Amino acid sequence: MLYGGTGREISHGKCSYQGRGMTLHLLKLCVGCDTVADLEESVSSAMRRRQAAGQPLLYPHRTRMYPKRAAELIAGGSLYWVIKGQIECRQAIRAVEAYVDGNGVSRCRIDLDPTIVRTFRQPRRPFQGWRYLGAEDAPADLDGAEDGSAGMPPELRQELAALGLL
Repeated sequence: MLYGGTGREISHGKCSYQGRGMTLHLLKLCVGCDTVADLEESVSSAMRRRQAAGQPLLYPHRTRMYPKRAAELIAGGSLYWVIKGQIECRQAIRAVEAYVDGNGVSRCRIDLDPTIVRTFRQPRRPFQGWRYLGAEDAPADLDGAEDGSAGMPPELRQELAALGLL
């Protein structure tokens, strides 16, 4: 069923994008991980289990609320992870699906690409749930850094950025 003019199509609780618009991202606290390496290990472990079970190699993240702007998220958006008060990395959003859990509670599953892309650090205060993040506010990827900082340890990169040298 297509919702008039929005470019959003919902079928069996899944969202697929049909229109064009500005890229939108999600911002979420990464609970249970102290470093990007911890998140990478968690995702890697989940991918091994999913591969052994013959499941799609997407990293499912479950949340209580379904984003109203899901169509914009899957049109090139990413989930940016806040670790220890800093945005440090992101994962591309592949799908957003509403479902009802075993207790009859509505939930949302966000399927993420298992590839974790490190970004320039950006400080963030604690918050609950998730927040939308516009493309203009999202930190740049480190692998595309033209200032030579991509190979630097994160702490050194953060200190140089604080001094205005990056």
